[in-house]
Amino acid sequence: MIRIAIVVGSTRPHRRTAVTAGWVAEVAARHPAVTAGEAAFEVVDLAAYGLPVLDEPAPALFGEYRHPHTNRWAETVASFDGFVFVTPEYNHSAPGALKNAIDFLFAEWNNKAAGFVSHGVHGGVRAVEHLRQVMTEVQVANVRTQVALSAFTDFEITDPARPGVIAPGPHQEPTLVELLDEVIAWSGALRTLRRQVAAA
Repeated sequence: MIRIAIVVGSTRPHRRTAVTAGWVAEVAARHPAVTAGEAAFEVVDLAAYGLPVLDEPAPALFGEYRHPHTNRWAETVASFDGFVFVTPEYNHSAPGALKNAIDFLFAEWNNKAAGFVSHGVHGGVRAVEHLRQVMTEVQVANVRTQVALSAFTDFEITDPARPGVIAPGPHQEPTLVELLDEVIAWSGALRTLRRQVAAA
């Protein structure tokens, strides 16, 4: 079975990102590959890992993790074949907590697939543009389709300090399903590649 993490890419209180990840999980649960037992999705919340600002003495490339929090995070990431990163846009980029979590590891990301669901005043598209470059460096293949949710049209927000209610436009769920199709397909193909690399 292909295992895909839905990564909640923000750790701040009252995160709209957690609400968005919940919607992604609901749609994923209805995906034909999931109902057929071919794929499984699991929400992975960065806030639950309590990662400090990167504190490993050796670069992640060497895989010499010293701290329990790093090893716990490494075990989680290693257990998945692919990822759907759910991210807000902060100051024209991705949250520092998400970039930090990526930087902790290297081999655990390699030869896997990722898709992106973003949200923000401008749909979070600039955050994803940065994340695509970061993912390429850790050898994660990025699928083309992206879901970009507007704070103005895809949420019902009465208080900007609260997450509000997600209310995606009619085109958003079909786009998300297309993204999930791509992540599942690429994750399966890259799992075969990882097995070949491991056997070489």
